[in-house]
Amino acid sequence: MTIQWFPGHMAKATREFQEKLKLVDVVFELLDARIPLSSSNPSLDEIIGDKPRVKILMKSDLADTQITSQWLTYYKENNIAVVPYNAKRNQDVSPILAAADDVLTEYKQKRIDKGLRPRAIRAVSVGIPNVGKSTLINRFAGKNIAQTGNRPGVTKAQQWIKYKNKLELLDTPGILWPKFEDQRVGKCLAVTGAIKDTLLHLDDVALFMMAYFTEHYPGRLAKRYNFDKKLETEMPLPELLMLITKKRGYRDDYERGAEMMIYEVRKGLLGPFSLETPALMRDSDGSSDN
Repeated sequence: MTIQWFPGHMAKATREFQEKLKLVDVVFELLDARIPLSSSNPSLDEIIGDKPRVKILMKSDLADTQITSQWLTYYKENNIAVVPYNAKRNQDVSPILAAADDVLTEYKQKRIDKGLRPRAIRAVSVGIPNVGKSTLINRFAGKNIAQTGNRPGVTKAQQWIKYKNKLELLDTPGILWPKFEDQRVGKCLAVTGAIKDTLLHLDDVALFMMAYFTEHYPGRLAKRYNFDKKLETEMPLPELLMLITKKRGYRDDYERGAEMMIYEVRKGLLGPFSLETPALMRDSDGSSDN
């Protein structure tokens, strides 16, 4: 399965994001807590430069809590500001504001030294499609001002929202990057819904996901789809997917079975999961895990 996708509006969104950076004090980089590495746009480091940044691990309720704890430790050890967040459960946004205040300590002192009056923090949110940017925007706004949806490409425009005279936040469309150097990244993005399903072979995505679950979360497929657990390792994955398809009443509609399973995994119906650990980040940096 080879996944490549960079439609025209992505290039436009990237240019617009670069233009807006000069208007803000801090960048909120939204990551999917299930795939913090794959959901981090590698081009952002160059684009953002020295601008202060806070990473926000969205959809933390859908991620493996133990692995999320590992990520928080990893970021702390590397002096990276990070906040786990679950916007759909109305989690308090004060930890995000506190993190922004912290990374802007030096900047605010410079404003004081210049005799400038205090003002609200100006921030911009950025992240891959379907990571939860609009949901977070609505949380800050206290109402549904940004369209949300469990699919990529919902946010098409940019808008400012204000929060209690403390924050002015600019929302931006989801930005992917031109090329996935590692096809594993593309598969992770496909499983979590960052890439439009119409551009994918859903059976390939389902098989990738099934292979990961049978290795890292054994028994979950068997429990959800009511078959003997030993079949997870004894039966070839394509045959197992066909078995699940038939159990759901789809007969031999293999693709419908794959679509159903992907939907249920994204919704958390097979339990919380994470596709990446900090060890993978260390490996990608070329450093040891020891």
